[in-house]
Amino acid sequence: MKNPKDYIIFPLDVSSYDDAMYYVDLLNDHVGVFKIGLELFISEGPLVLDKIRRNCDNYLFLDLKLHDIPVTVKRSVFAVSRYHPDFITIHCDEGGAALREAAENNPTGIRILAITVLTSLGPDQLELMGYSRRFKDNLSDLVLLKAKVAKEAGCHGVVCSGLEVARIKAEISSDIITVCSGIRPAWSVINNEDQRRIVTPEKAVRNGADYIVIGRPIRDASDPVDAATRVAYEIGNVL
Repeated sequence: MKNPKDYIIFPLDVSSYDDAMYYVDLLNDHVGVFKIGLELFISEGPLVLDKIRRNCDNYLFLDLKLHDIPVTVKRSVFAVSRYHPDFITIHCDEGGAALREAAENNPTGIRILAITVLTSLGPDQLELMGYSRRFKDNLSDLVLLKAKVAKEAGCHGVVCSGLEVARIKAEISSDIITVCSGIRPAWSVINNEDQRRIVTPEKAVRNGADYIVIGRPIRDASDPVDAATRVAYEIGNVL
């Protein structure tokens, strides 16, 4: 069984290696995974993965949300494999072909996670993007459809909200990796939240989440270590 802290993915949403290492040094004993997103990857380049790897034993999650034609996605995954991230994200929107190319051309065994529907999106945005009323009014059906495409293409897991994870585990596969974003402890919810489909760490894990992404509630806390410890305690109550 994983320790409660191992469920926590902390995003290094900063623009410099020094800022990233501040949080790595501070939180490496309190979270399981560090996530490198576009801001840090573009600012520092792919070598930042090696630099962080030399300073911690945590899993590294490269969250680039690749979205391109299948051959470009395939070559991108192959290129980044030399830096040995543990996870990488690819959008489902290109369909199964791009996901399959990545899954089948993955020399170092990076766990491929398919982005289903961003947790910042709600019904109004989906309508503007041309989705049918079925998916606009029942967003979980859209997430399930994309998760099914990802699983059939050979992906290891999906990124979804904590609201859909139970259905994914029940209807797609119990062993598919589920990474839940849009996580907010009850003590951290703010007005004008840009995430639409948020759940607490306790609810996400209770619903079956394998990992939860939680950034601002930890990063913006007066004591980030205490905040991470509180999240782990909440998860521990479920386990």
